[in-house]
Amino acid sequence: MADDLTKRGAGDRARINVNEEHELRRWSEKFEVSPERLREVVEQTGPMAEDVERAIKGGPRGGRGDGAAD
Repeated sequence: MADDLTKRGAGDRARINVNEEHELRRWSEKFEVSPERLREVVEQTGPMAEDVERAIKGGPRGGRGDGAAD
C-alpha cells in the first residue's frame, strides 16, 4: 500500500524510504546525488536522513564501527 502523501510528520522528515519513488527523487535532489548513490548510502548507514547526510558530506560517523579513533 502506498504512502498517504497528505500525512506528513516528524518520522517522514527524519527517515528516507528508498522504496518510495517520490522520496528517492526528493532526497537525491536534496543531497545532490544520484538515486543509485543514495540507495548505497542508505544501505550502509540506515534510513535516518541525518546519518545519510553526514555520510554523503564525509563528516564524522561517531560510533558506526568505522575503526576511527575518537
